[in-house]
Amino acid sequence: MSAETNLFNGAAWYLAFLFSTTLHEASHALVALRLGDDTAHRGGQVTLDPIPHIRREPFGMVIVPILSYIMGGWMIGWASAPYDPDWARRNPRRAALMALAGPAANLLLCLAAFVLIRLGLHLDWFRAPDQITNITHLVAATHPEGLGEFAAVLLSVFFFLNLLLFLFNLVPLPPLDGSSLPLLFLSESAAERYSSFLRSPGVSLIGMVLAWQLFGSCSRAIYHGAIQCLYPGVY
Repeated sequence: MSAETNLFNGAAWYLAFLFSTTLHEASHALVALRLGDDTAHRGGQVTLDPIPHIRREPFGMVIVPILSYIMGGWMIGWASAPYDPDWARRNPRRAALMALAGPAANLLLCLAAFVLIRLGLHLDWFRAPDQITNITHLVAATHPEGLGEFAAVLLSVFFFLNLLLFLFNLVPLPPLDGSSLPLLFLSESAAERYSSFLRSPGVSLIGMVLAWQLFGSCSRAIYHGAIQCLYPGVY
C-alpha cells in the first residue's frame, strides 16, 4: 500500500472514529442531563464538537487511535463522559438508560451507513469489491475519481466500526455499558447491591479482559455476518 493510500485510508478511519466516539459520549451526556444529572453538561460534553471530548481523553481519542492504525491498519481508542455516582446510586434505572444511550447511538450510525451503502449500490454509485480483504473496503466506488472512493472507504468504516462499538459495549461485563442493563430489571435493593459490586476494585479490569477475550472469539463471525448483510448470498 502506498503512503498516499495509507494516509487516505487513515483520514477516513480517524473521521469515522472521532465522530462515532464523540456521538457515543455525547449521547451518554445528553441522556444523563435529561434524566437529572448535569455533570457532563457542566463539563461541556453535551456536544458533537470533538474538542471537549479530546481534552478529557487525549490519549484515548488521539494517541492510541493513530498508533493502532499505524501498527495494525485499524483504530481502537476510548473516551468518557463524567457522571455523578450519587445520582446513579439513587437512580439505577436512569443510570442504566444513560449507559445504554452510547451503544444506541452507535447502532443508529451503523444503520445509517448500511442504508447509504445499499442506496449507493442500488444507484450504481458503489459496487461490491471483487474480493473483500479488510473492513476498510467493504464497498468500492463505481467511479473512483473525485470523492467516490473516499465515500466508499468512509462508509465501510462507519458501518463496521459502529457495529463493533455497538456489540462490544453491550457485553454485560464491567466497565462496559452493557453491565448496566440488569439495573433496568432489578429491585431497588438488588440494584444497589449490584451497583456496589460493579464498583468493587479490580472488577472493571477483570471484566475488560474477559470481554476482550469473548469478543475476540466472536470477531470473525461478526465480520462474515456483516458482509452477508451487505451482500446477501454473494460472498
